[in-house]
Amino acid sequence: MTVAVPIAGADQISEQGQVRRERRAGNVRSLREIEQMVIPQMSGMQYLGPEYDAAAMAYRLKFIQSGKVFFVDVDARTGRIIGRSR
Repeated sequence: MTVAVPIAGADQISEQGQVRRERRAGNVRSLREIEQMVIPQMSGMQYLGPEYDAAAMAYRLKFIQSGKVFFVDVDARTGRIIGRSR
């Protein structure tokens, strides 16, 4: 009997592959472009990193300030901030 064992990080690998395909097709901006537009707007906050949601075609950038975590959702096609949450 063979048991399928999920590969650690498999979701992240498929997520990265999806964003690469979309980037090559010209459908989304690069993460670097998105970061260059958003990070300067988040003065005083430490940037923790990104996630990409292929279904929504959006990046979620994570920040922290004074022990509180903030999320900024960005349209990957336009670079426009579409949501902020804490």
